[in-house]
Amino acid sequence: MLESTVAAIRPLDETAMAAARELQGRLTKPAGSLGALEPLSVRLAGLAGACPPPRPEPAAVAIFAGDHGVHAQGVTPWPQEVTAQMIGNFLAGGAVVNAFARQADASVTVVDVGVATPLPIDPAADAADPAGPRLVAAAVRPGTRDMTVTAALTRDEARAAVETGIRIAGELVDAGAGILLTGDMGIGNTTPAAALVAAFTGADPAEVTGRGTGVDDGTYARKVGVVRAALDRHAPDPADPLGVLAAVGGLEHAALTGLVLGAAARRVPVLLDGVIAVSAALAAAAFAPDAVGAMVAGHRSAEPGATAALRHLGLDPLIDLGLRLGEGTGALLALPIVTGAVRVLHEVATFDSAGVAEK
Repeated sequence: MLESTVAAIRPLDETAMAAARELQGRLTKPAGSLGALEPLSVRLAGLAGACPPPRPEPAAVAIFAGDHGVHAQGVTPWPQEVTAQMIGNFLAGGAVVNAFARQADASVTVVDVGVATPLPIDPAADAADPAGPRLVAAAVRPGTRDMTVTAALTRDEARAAVETGIRIAGELVDAGAGILLTGDMGIGNTTPAAALVAAFTGADPAEVTGRGTGVDDGTYARKVGVVRAALDRHAPDPADPLGVLAAVGGLEHAALTGLVLGAAARRVPVLLDGVIAVSAALAAAAFAPDAVGAMVAGHRSAEPGATAALRHLGLDPLIDLGLRLGEGTGALLALPIVTGAVRVLHEVATFDSAGVAEK
């Protein structure tokens, strides 16, 4: 599945992009007056191979959840059980991501790709509300291993998680989704995210490791040391993205990599959330450089690794609000901007059709 998905990813359609640029030049507005929305609309036309591109709707958020063996190194004060507890909160509709998803009329799918503790939910109750958030049980293993001691995952486990993400992307697109949004949950997951960013960009761990949920100075210093130790132990090769994910990644990072690849193969845009998502996007780009054409950076996370990853990918974030929650919240806030960029091409009159004089 992984190889065939990567093989299906193609460059953006230059003819469609040229048509979108030409159309932008004929709309009743000064050229360039919509700023970043104009090149975004052009890129989405190139992804779809059509001008105007399909409206990016309905939207589907996929929240991948997993736990981390590196939690044992004291990189966060939060207990690991919070991952499972937050899944219960997602499914009950009580998290920030749920509030923002309701505002955006987006569906929410929660995927257990590797939670270490039992989930505090009743699967039958989840199935009883088909309109509400749904849970997909797809655990590869109960959390990763401690990456400072051994590889976080075997290559087979990393592949299984990536292919879970590909499968979820296909299911959501087949169900009608016009845009996919990345979400994540995993206590301690900013530590492997920093390791992934450092591995793929070559940045020093101190430059890309942040404070996650707001750790104190001592915990932060320990976190940087943990990232450095893991990279020194494994020396992951950025030309081998599966190997990098296995060595220092998380199950949710690997699954998000697959979601991005699956979206790109289906020519559907994927709106990236924060540092977990963009660290996974680096892996996706290493598998298939043309996958970047499907990526839209929703926001700039307060985590420093996010800025380094976006710079490496050549992506500019749509909003910058100092967010660092994860879950898919920043992507959901950026969704109306993406929708607006496309609606312009569908609905704004041209100078000729509106009878408006040009300069």
